Amino acid sequence: MGYALKSFERLDPDKQDRIIRAALKEFGEQGYDRASTNRIVQDAGIGKGMLFYYFNSKKELYWHLVDFSLEAVQREFLGKIDDSIDDVIDRLAHISRVKWRFFTDHPEISRFLTHFFLTDEADLPGELKEKLDRVMRYGFGKVYENKKYDRNRFRDDVDPEKARQLIEWTIKGYAGDMMERFKQKKPEPGEFQRLWDEFDQYLRILKTCFYKREGEEG
Repeated sequence: MGYALKSFERLDPDKQDRIIRAALKEFGEQGYDRASTNRIVQDAGIGKGMLFYYFNSKKELYWHLVDFSLEAVQREFLGKIDDSIDDVIDRLAHISRVKWRFFTDHPEISRFLTHFFLTDEADLPGELKEKLDRVMRYGFGKVYENKKYDRNRFRDDVDPEKARQLIEWTIKGYAGDMMERFKQKKPEPGEFQRLWDEFDQYLRILKTCFYKREGEEG
């Protein structure tokens, strides 16, 4: 599957990256209909007519960005989730860390996908819709339907599935609060580590609330 012309594929990687970043930024901020190809070429530092030397149309550029972003999600987020973690708190915390790292390393993709999923713009071709469906199903199973966690860790008076849901809400809420905080203000050096240390303290509290004491498992 490919929506870029051969002329784009022959570009050096740095120039490709500039064009992709500029396009992700423009579509992520403006949406498909309001996105300006003039602003894209200006931000990318290429000639005004060159964009359509690399892509047949604005729509095919958009499709290329969807495909590019889905590949990044599979490789840099879903592909880095460790399925072997059977402690549900550690697993959900691990997923949050991987997701946070993905969004902080790839802010343009994050904004682009957020806008893409919240709108119904630029009808996708059939093969790209199928790819989107595959990634969504795989991601949902990877993040939400993994049932391999060790229920024996929970106290006898706790419903493991209800506890898992409460733990998930708590962890997602904390991670979401962190992301919103850094949308407003760039983090200071060392602030990430301080927040992750704080996060670990909350995880220990969750384990104290829901898990058996050491020596009670069995």
